[in-house]
Amino acid sequence: MRELDAERISSEVARLSMEANYYLGEDVLRRLREFREREKSPTGRETLDIILKNYEMAAREHLPSCQDTGVAVVFVEFGQDLHIVGGDFNEAINEGVRRGYRDGYLRKSMVDDPVIERRNTGDNTPAVIHTEIVPGDRLKLTVAPKGGGAENMSEVRMMTAADGLEGVMDFVVDRVRRSGGNPCPPVVVGVGLGGNFEQSALLAKKALLRPLDSRHPEEKWAKVEETLLERINRLGIGPQGFGGTTTALAVMIRTMPCHIASMPVAVNMQCHAARHKSVVL
Repeated sequence: MRELDAERISSEVARLSMEANYYLGEDVLRRLREFREREKSPTGRETLDIILKNYEMAAREHLPSCQDTGVAVVFVEFGQDLHIVGGDFNEAINEGVRRGYRDGYLRKSMVDDPVIERRNTGDNTPAVIHTEIVPGDRLKLTVAPKGGGAENMSEVRMMTAADGLEGVMDFVVDRVRRSGGNPCPPVVVGVGLGGNFEQSALLAKKALLRPLDSRHPEEKWAKVEETLLERINRLGIGPQGFGGTTTALAVMIRTMPCHIASMPVAVNMQCHAARHKSVVL
């Protein structure tokens, strides 16, 4: 049984919280540059130029690339042969978020009561933690700050088998259409299919972690992703909602089995600041 000190977890989460907000992944930057060259609207091209310049400045100056530094979503792959010592596991993650958002001068966005009092917790905790037990004795942490504008445009719909693939695709495209410029396009569209109500939403969020220039491992779903991306980019919403041919950078799908009587479909919208950083301990 391997041991890992809770303080190490806090230290790494603090670092990842800052780096995810400062440095956009190369896959996202490549995709933005690629779509900038394809963009047919002069306003759209200018907007994408500004977006790219913003990311360059953020990385150079070690500043958050967006004022909304998001809910701290943390995905965990926890090796079953690993034992945490020196503190509570979840609290170690929250302490890391606390330090990262304080030391990195990142905006604190969490409120304690979701409806009535809505007082800011002052340190961006609690984090939203998704833990999966896996073989081995390693711990993988992925910090994925999630802004409110894109999250607010996300949706779960309980469909049936009778709706078919066309019904699923129509729902995804319509969700992007109804979102307009609110999620700060160009967006990344995470789609979760199957499971049940809550699992479909988690699948959609996990789908956003895939590299944007990767292809779905199953050819049938790769083709669906490509078709959805083409349909979405024909909507004309464009960068930041100013019009153009670049409304989405990618569509990412994750699936799992579901009940015979249902077909859950979730869309998790992500703005162009598709931020996430990982470490294996």
